[in-house]
Amino acid sequence: MNQDYVLRTLSTVMGWDTDRSREEFAWLGLMSQIKYDGYQDFLAGMRFIESLLDWVQQFKSDERETAYDFVRRALIYIGPLEMSHLVELFYPEVVQLKLMQETAAKLGIKPYQVWANADADKLYRRLLRQTLFIELSDGARIDIFRRANAGVVNNEQIVTAPRIIRAKWDGLLKDLREDLEDENARFSSVYVVDDFIGSCTTLLRKEPSGNWAGKLVRFWEDLKDAGVQESHLQDDWRLCVHHYVASHQAATVASERQEAALAERTKNDEGWFKNVDLSYGLVLPEDVVVTAERYRQFVALVNTYYDDSIETKHMKVGGNNARFGFGQCGLPLILDHNTPNNSLALLWAETAGGPDRHAMRPLFRRRQRHS
Repeated sequence: MNQDYVLRTLSTVMGWDTDRSREEFAWLGLMSQIKYDGYQDFLAGMRFIESLLDWVQQFKSDERETAYDFVRRALIYIGPLEMSHLVELFYPEVVQLKLMQETAAKLGIKPYQVWANADADKLYRRLLRQTLFIELSDGARIDIFRRANAGVVNNEQIVTAPRIIRAKWDGLLKDLREDLEDENARFSSVYVVDDFIGSCTTLLRKEPSGNWAGKLVRFWEDLKDAGVQESHLQDDWRLCVHHYVASHQAATVASERQEAALAERTKNDEGWFKNVDLSYGLVLPEDVVVTAERYRQFVALVNTYYDDSIETKHMKVGGNNARFGFGQCGLPLILDHNTPNNSLALLWAETAGGPDRHAMRPLFRRRQRHS
């Protein structure tokens, strides 16, 4: 679509004068080019400015400035360059640091002495080879992690599927023992990696039935079904859960739920991971959350322009409604490959509407994983 025409139409819809139009067109052109046009789920023939024009028209004329100002001032967009940077920092800032600390503790030296000590260097390399990296979803960018650490992390340490059958585990162990020339070697650390955690519900939650559920429970059960905990993993092995981006809420809740799961499942003889580390590349500040106190006028739009038809059984796991996203996280967050459902529904929801229901138009159309 002709962008000049779209911009002129947007100016008319917003009621901007010439000076305001010139100022906003400059900002829109810059942000579209360097960030927003890269969003992967725009419809064919549509990019950010076209989507913005369609989005603001669902509001009344005297509400459009509030909606636009929110996009201008509050929206957080994490593009491929920012995400790739977080992936690339994962090894040096998390994995390497943890392995240095473990090496130093085993040898009774300071972490900064590891590289100057031949025995420490040898132990560090062994511990690194005894570490597995497993993606929790296709958002884990494990391909970028592999390329960024080529020559440091062995390809046989990286698993591109969250659920591993026994035959695959056997192959991983065989490669480990051949590389270390040790027929008794086992894995000492397992990293499970994902791109984003918003409410922690998908990772670990307690169901109304009293049972624990989530990706960590499924991973525990897969290990148990494969029968590899004693044969493939050291007795003191450590599970490390890493997310490149986390909400403040999730970073707080995750550790609390992990401790509760360990206590309850151990008490009930269900078993649980003995050693768990939680880490994050970026934790969003608490004050980015959209609340009525901070964004009174925009929250009024969130409440008014809402269609509860988006409340599927999967969304209801996170709460009674999805106005502020799954788990009521209230995030103004967009990831370039898809908008999290933890973000405000007004940013991503798309509905047909109906009697007494507003037809929601998305600014950043979300690709639903559940229907």
